[in-house]
Amino acid sequence: MIIDFSKLSTIKIGSKIDVKIIDEDNYNNEIIIGRASNSLVCGGDIGILSDRYDFIEIVGDKLKVGAKTKNSKLYNFTRKFDIAGFEFLSKLPGSIGGTIKMNAGMKNYEISNNLISINGIDKNNFEFGYRYSNINFPIFWVEFEIKKGFQKELVLNFERMRKNQPKLPSLGSTFKNPKEDYAGRLIEAVGLKGEKFGGVEFSKIHSNFLVNINNGNCSDVIKAIKEAKKRVFEEFGINLEEEVKIY
Repeated sequence: MIIDFSKLSTIKIGSKIDVKIIDEDNYNNEIIIGRASNSLVCGGDIGILSDRYDFIEIVGDKLKVGAKTKNSKLYNFTRKFDIAGFEFLSKLPGSIGGTIKMNAGMKNYEISNNLISINGIDKNNFEFGYRYSNINFPIFWVEFEIKKGFQKELVLNFERMRKNQPKLPSLGSTFKNPKEDYAGRLIEAVGLKGEKFGGVEFSKIHSNFLVNINNGNCSDVIKAIKEAKKRVFEEFGINLEEEVKIY
């Protein structure tokens, strides 16, 4: 199956790749890509999950969700059934597998907070941190704790937080914030705010966002990331760590 990942990626950059449809019976160490929202897919042995992993079920006091389920679909489900803890998904692109893998969220609200298990394995067998997990195998389905009380005011807060982010195609935050600092501040401090690399630039609105301004490509993004890491380390001795995934 041929997929043009520039059509999926939120930065509108990516390669056309012949991908394998993956389920629990035929996985063979392929790189599994979800919605490719915060991913730059340029090549490699790529797979996507079968549609059988796009589901949401209430099972007793748990919420069972397939890894291919879109974040927006889970958000709408939890809003409809008055389930708390998923309000931040209203403005978070992607699918549940990738969201779990990178422990995505906004501020202190992270997808791992309500998580119970992954593929039937207890959550406590894994490590979760800021935009991090040590999960090193494919996620097919997960279970969450059901807590009642969907909070509409939280949704409004998350919408306000998004207003200072650029509207042009991007991968979201390019780098994780270093401890007690901000990647955007560091990038701006080394003179990269508004700097162009081919068809992409570090946004003039928020320096930690690489935006696609003129048909950017994979090489442009990689070059920009390398330059930011180089300059920030030379100036501040800080190793910026990518939040985006590059394949």
